[in-house]
Amino acid sequence: MVFVKLREGENVEDALRRFKRECERNGILREIKRRERYTSPAVKRKLKAAEARRKMRRARRRRTPA
Repeated sequence: MVFVKLREGENVEDALRRFKRECERNGILREIKRRERYTSPAVKRKLKAAEARRKMRRARRRRTPA
């Protein structure tokens, strides 16, 4: 849960901006969007495998000298 205390002399718009930044930092909006729809276990496995391939490709590119 994200808490933002209003500082002395701070207006509401600035506090709201800090709150939004904290929500983004904690990944709350990303989690909400992920939970909007059901993804079957097969699709989850496929996405996880694709992400692993992407990470391996990226790591391989970094290792090879140019």
